[in-house]
Amino acid sequence: MAKKVICFGEVLFDVFPTHTKIGGAPLNVALRLSSLGIETQIISRIGSDALGAEMLNYISQNGVSTNSIQKDQIYKTGEVIVTLDQKGSASYTINYPVAWDKITCNPEDENVVKKADAFVFGTLASRDAVAKQSLFELINYSKYSVFDVNLRAPYYTKDVIDQLMLQADFIKFNDDELYEISALMNSPFHSLEQNILFIAEQTKTKHICVTKGSHGAALYYNNKMYYNSGYKINVVDTVGSGDSFLAGLLSKLLTDGNPQEAIDFACALGALVATHEGANPNLDVSEIESFQNPNLNNKI
Repeated sequence: MAKKVICFGEVLFDVFPTHTKIGGAPLNVALRLSSLGIETQIISRIGSDALGAEMLNYISQNGVSTNSIQKDQIYKTGEVIVTLDQKGSASYTINYPVAWDKITCNPEDENVVKKADAFVFGTLASRDAVAKQSLFELINYSKYSVFDVNLRAPYYTKDVIDQLMLQADFIKFNDDELYEISALMNSPFHSLEQNILFIAEQTKTKHICVTKGSHGAALYYNNKMYYNSGYKINVVDTVGSGDSFLAGLLSKLLTDGNPQEAIDFACALGALVATHEGANPNLDVSEIESFQNPNLNNKI
């Protein structure tokens, strides 16, 4: 039976200096999961505007269910101004308030989350009280909660992060987020591994993953550590790379259950996305598997 994942949160347009792309971390995760054969659905909200209609059409055409996308009569479809530095790393100006800030909770969505194999969410969807309340209600119905930390200043607080970590079965950080949150929790440790174990103990979370940019990732899974050292690539931009990484990781963990194969596949997928423009380039599984083949001498 096919696995099903529900993602919750922002759907938006990334506005680059020269072009516009559809994105939003939970949507990027959902789109990539769909391309990997996972049944996906996203709970979000769009405006009753032209951008909203374009968004709905795009999501549907890419195999993600739009049954839980709400329409707002007051607030517009979300937009984010993206700035890239010389290395392709992105910074964001996120418009507020927009439609996805006002996601409401309804019985249909509660039932959808209850039946899913995993429920994915981040911090950004908690910046507004309406969407935050909906998220915390829906987490109660989740059998496996995946917290994609994805910090976007100034839209988070220690209190919200603490609450979401305590609710999560799986937490995904990048290394900067791990160290920032560890410091907020008064961790006495300095190494990545020590802080992973510290957060696992403090939050009673058995599954934690930390991405390290070009240096790969570390995965703590059922009391054991797994590593991938990364892949040598020419970066175009990093937008959506971490989202595809998470999708690749979850797709393998939910279906094959082999943590080492999962982190290797996820790192290859995240690296490949960074060699393309935008968050959701078309990539098939055979291309990802060919890229991660050690005989190609791509692995660091």
